[in-house]
Amino acid sequence: MIQFDNVSKRYEGGHEALRNVSFHINKNEMLFLTGHSGAGKSTLLKLMMMMERPTSGQVFVDGQNLRGLPSRHIPALRRNIGVVFQNHQLLFDRSVFDNVALPLIIAGYQPRDIARRVRAALDKVGLLSKEKKMPVTLSGGEQQRVGIARAVVNKPKILLADEPTGNLDPELSAEIMHLFEQFNQVGVTVLIASHDLSLIARLPYRMMTLRQGQVVSGISGRPHD
Repeated sequence: MIQFDNVSKRYEGGHEALRNVSFHINKNEMLFLTGHSGAGKSTLLKLMMMMERPTSGQVFVDGQNLRGLPSRHIPALRRNIGVVFQNHQLLFDRSVFDNVALPLIIAGYQPRDIARRVRAALDKVGLLSKEKKMPVTLSGGEQQRVGIARAVVNKPKILLADEPTGNLDPELSAEIMHLFEQFNQVGVTVLIASHDLSLIARLPYRMMTLRQGQVVSGISGRPHD
């Protein structure tokens, strides 16, 4: 589903965020990406979404080689990738419903289909009753659930999350992780970048660790023990 072959990423000024990174994520797998701040986790996710391009090496997503992919094809790629951010990135001047609907509006869905898909996504994250609320009236955990609903409303094949529990207490963090597990169980490939080792170590999924831009553990396709 996702494959990196000897991928390096060097930014202007000489900073090398990733060095010769190679790994494979299987279809329908759920995997955790760990590492210190600045290890290259966010860069790795950006390469998958083509927010960045590698300096060298090749990235494959859903069988497609991203090397040389024309810019006009990037929106189609991203429609198959849902993204959840630590800070939610919600629009606070729009309702919960409108926040979740935004990817569908951009993709050109009809209003009837938008309403159906948005309510289905909100129902999955337990927020159907709050579709008319403004995000500022919600708790941090509820705001993160809105972000997850927005990420999955397009029914993506891949779900990426960058520190999705970074601002939540342990109980809410466990609830958010359970949501990701539920999406994985219905066939979504899930990759979560997280510092929360105490939480993810208790879960039965592979953990891949980055250190100074290199993969130092968890490169194999088997879950960690």
